Amino acid sequence: MADRNWRNLRGSVMKRTGLLIQRISAVLMAVTIASCASSPLGRKQLTLLPEGQMSQMGVQAFDQMKGQIPVEKDASTNQYVQCIAAPLVDALGENAKDWEVVVFKDESANAFALPGKKIGVHTGLLKVAKNEDQLAAVIGHEVGHVQARHSNERVSQGFLAQGGILAAGLLAGDSPNRNLILGLLGVGTQVGVLLPHSRTQESEADIIGLQLMAKAGFDPRQSVDLWKNMMAASGGQNPPEFLSTHPSGETRIEQLQAHMDEVMPVYQENQKAGRAPKCAR
Repeated sequence: MADRNWRNLRGSVMKRTGLLIQRISAVLMAVTIASCASSPLGRKQLTLLPEGQMSQMGVQAFDQMKGQIPVEKDASTNQYVQCIAAPLVDALGENAKDWEVVVFKDESANAFALPGKKIGVHTGLLKVAKNEDQLAAVIGHEVGHVQARHSNERVSQGFLAQGGILAAGLLAGDSPNRNLILGLLGVGTQVGVLLPHSRTQESEADIIGLQLMAKAGFDPRQSVDLWKNMMAASGGQNPPEFLSTHPSGETRIEQLQAHMDEVMPVYQENQKAGRAPKCAR
């Protein structure tokens, strides 16, 4: 009798679990269908959050950074970075005055752009980006992330990944291998889904940045020299590409060179039209 009751109870639990998983799957599928978008390069995207909410989050994060990281006060340095950022934002068809650009005192060779029209540049990047065109390649890349709604996409992918892991946990039930299954699924999601998507976004931002450079009058060919500088500065300490959120330096250079014939005529046309920024440090 006890065995029968146990089987009935287990059957009831499994039935309810199956229904819950079906509901979770249905919700995730409905959200996925309702939230499909396309990047500026035509790639299908999943963006679950309203852009207004993403902008609010970006502004809050930027204000927090300004309170935690020293801000560069040198007028010439700020003018130099502003001079490069403004034409790139103009190339988006937006008013550069609507974007806030801040130079942070940080020795890492880094820059970023956030939803809410925020751009941050670390002073350490100015040692690696040797001229205005190379710095434009980095800022254009970061602005490309914002234009392509990559932050929204990454948050959305994370939500779906967590939902899938929750469903797998319900399926595993009281299995002695439950923790192993969930652990492997977590690693599989990170390496098999999220990291490749992130590398796709990085490559996409490279191409968008290249286009913005050309429209703004910066020499797109300098993007290749920038990544050579980046590789030299890293000293070969990057992780294997399949475990990295970024393509390798070699891959980035190959992809940039593959698109150079598309953007050089745009750059040359803008040069002839007088759009040739002169930003001196």
